[in-house]
Order: sequence, then structure tokens, then C-alpha cells
Amino acid sequence: MVELMTGKAGGFYTREVRVGSERTGFEIVTLEGKTGLLATKSREVVFTDEVPFESYRINLDAMESVAIPALLKALAEKRIIVIDEIGPMEIFSERFCDTILQILENREVIAVGAIVQRPYRFADIVKAHPKVTIKPVTTENRNSLPLEIFSMIMEYRK
Repeated sequence: MVELMTGKAGGFYTREVRVGSERTGFEIVTLEGKTGLLATKSREVVFTDEVPFESYRINLDAMESVAIPALLKALAEKRIIVIDEIGPMEIFSERFCDTILQILENREVIAVGAIVQRPYRFADIVKAHPKVTIKPVTTENRNSLPLEIFSMIMEYRK
């Protein structure tokens, strides 16, 4: 879906980091191409500000230096804001959570993203926000959902 919004959107997405067939971490990628290592299983990588989560170590500095600036820039430029994702790893950052609430309270921007389905205190607050529409992803709709969401965004922007 991000390809449909080229030039109209800002923000970030996460992608898996793999070594062979094994997932070893996650990377934050801004829509402008800046990257940062969000999480890793590797003990060889050292983060100055990290928290453990399951078998990963979360790099809070990547949230501060990559994800949050991308969101704030998109907000300031009143672009469509892409947030992939609001999940357990990302919500360890209090500033990230504050930024998400700031985006939700701004009537001049549209945000689209992915959010963890299982219960998490902050994610549940976001899901209950009146500005949020939840579109579950299923095997039946996962191919058509990006165009459906893009159409909703374009209709809302009219």
C-alpha cells in the first residue's frame, strides 16, 4: 500500500532481519529510506538504550532517532502518516506512544497503520480512539485490503 501513497505519505514500517531462514531481528525503515535496527536476538550488537522482550533486545534509540522523527515530520507536513506498527516492541518507547496520541488528536492528518491485535494497554487505548477504524487482516482480504484502505483514505481527504 505504501507504493500507492508515494509522495503523499511519511512515516515508517518494520521489516524482518533474517540470516538465512532464521529471523534474527527487525528493522525500522522510513518512507524516505532511513533505517535503524529496532530489535535483535544477537548478543554481538550493543544498544545504549535497550529493553528485553521475549528473545529480542529492543533498541529504543532507533525509535528516538528513526521512527519518531519520521512520524513528526509527516505530521508537520500534514502528510498521510504510515505507522507499521504499533506493537509490543514499539510501545516500549514512551515518546513513541506520546507521538501516536499527538497524531490521533490532530484533525488535519490521516494515519494508517498496523496495530497488535492481542491486548496491550497502550494499543487498546489507540484501538478505542474515535478516529480509529479497525480493518482485520485475513487470508481472504489481505490482497485486496491495501487498495480498500487507500480508497478510504482518498475518500476521506476529499
